[in-house]
Amino acid sequence: MAREFRLRPAPGSTTSKVGGHDGVSLDRRSFMKYSFNTAGGLIATASLGSIGFASLLMGQDSAGGGDAGVRYWVPKGQEDTVWYGDLHLQEMTKSSLVAQAATSATGMSGAQGVWNGLPVNIVYLPHEENKTKPPLEGVPRIQYGGGTNAAGSYIGHGEEVLQDPLLSPHDNILLIFSRCPHLCCIPGWQLVANDFTADTWLPGGVDSGGNKLFCICHSSRYDPTMLEMNENRNRANGSTFKYFGIRLTGGPAPVGMPLIPFKMNGDIIEGLPDYMDWYTFCD
Repeated sequence: MAREFRLRPAPGSTTSKVGGHDGVSLDRRSFMKYSFNTAGGLIATASLGSIGFASLLMGQDSAGGGDAGVRYWVPKGQEDTVWYGDLHLQEMTKSSLVAQAATSATGMSGAQGVWNGLPVNIVYLPHEENKTKPPLEGVPRIQYGGGTNAAGSYIGHGEEVLQDPLLSPHDNILLIFSRCPHLCCIPGWQLVANDFTADTWLPGGVDSGGNKLFCICHSSRYDPTMLEMNENRNRANGSTFKYFGIRLTGGPAPVGMPLIPFKMNGDIIEGLPDYMDWYTFCD
């Protein structure tokens, strides 16, 4: 029997019951059909590479990629289940993330998006408001941890990101490249209502902390509040590279996912193409 996942309804929305549950229920096959097709991704990646495949997947028209602005991406069938359901391909703004975060118990919000043809997740968290408070449950802030490679060897600490003016966290926002280092699927922000994605937060980047980026394909989980130095490899040529990214907390993926530097253009969030080699591990 196909495993079913419950999509998290948008706060304040009213949804009919499907399959005996509130909200929208869909099995894995339906999710893959209406969202991002994993099998197709593996086939296309072999010939196009990560960036080429993402461009094909997300679309490269005038609204879908090729410009600096990060845009919302709403998978077909989820228009009524995510808070940004009516903003498909519109430019992301900080004010919309802040407004959505005000409805959250943790003051966090997040969305799937596309930038330059690449799949991304964007997360807003009240770091500046919480950074001087004691590390308490439900009071999220950006954290920094020691990073290891897939073999478990220590390679550096997340605090080193503060030395890079492009990547040093700012504006309470993190922009994350979203291809799972396991099999290059595309994780989402709180797509499913379960213990891993609940609207809760625990310090330390632990797996039970809630507010995860969750890969529905094989259940890898990532804590977007914990930054580490990490290491990955290009699957096509075997070259390795170090990068700053968010922590893998559970599941089959070997390492975490890399950050994308960004700047604010007024209220609009714009990605910066300074570390494109970090996003080639699926090549």
